[in-house]
Amino acid sequence: MSGDCILGNNIIDVFEKYRVIPVVVIEDADFALGLADALLEGGLPVAEITFRTKAAGQTISILNDKRPELTLGAGTVLTLDNLKAAKDCGAKFAVAPGLNPNIVSKAQELKLDFYPGIATPTDIEQALVLGCKILKFFPAEACGGVKFLKAISGPYKHTGIKFIPTGGINADNLAGYLQLPSVPACGGSWIAKKDEISNKNWSQISEKCRAIADIIKRISS
Repeated sequence: MSGDCILGNNIIDVFEKYRVIPVVVIEDADFALGLADALLEGGLPVAEITFRTKAAGQTISILNDKRPELTLGAGTVLTLDNLKAAKDCGAKFAVAPGLNPNIVSKAQELKLDFYPGIATPTDIEQALVLGCKILKFFPAEACGGVKFLKAISGPYKHTGIKFIPTGGINADNLAGYLQLPSVPACGGSWIAKKDEISNKNWSQISEKCRAIADIIKRISS
């Protein structure tokens, strides 16, 4: 069993470098390359493609082939079939909104980096038992946001646990999360919205990526 539900540090290194993971719902794989180029143009070569649509697996497969410089993961991985599909299409990591021990175990068996979702101390302790130390905190804003993470990090700091907050995060509150030592990165659905993708508003997506870089630069200075 992997000690932190991942098999290497390379994915977390990517998260810590770019600090934000676009969370993407894509309805049609024909938009895959346009989306990828918009992210790359904006300087954010990472994305979580959610398995909320039938196009998710095909999108990841296309981008792995055509845009290998992207680090791609599968989101909303709720079932063993989702997990197998994520692995088969070449996802480098997988994410779930909740904590399902069966999914965690299978991800470890498949050697796929996996980040389950948590929202309570009980969830965190169950994740630790399962060997997970990189956790999605979801839905972040609805569950207390930065204030919750500041409070919860104390009792678990010695375990080395880290959180990837997702849900309700945007350009206005992003800095508060990224300034927390326990947060290597945040998930962001505001970066590439479904309607922006379907309308091919690529320049708008790129601009939001560049704005993220500005926020990171400001809080790092």
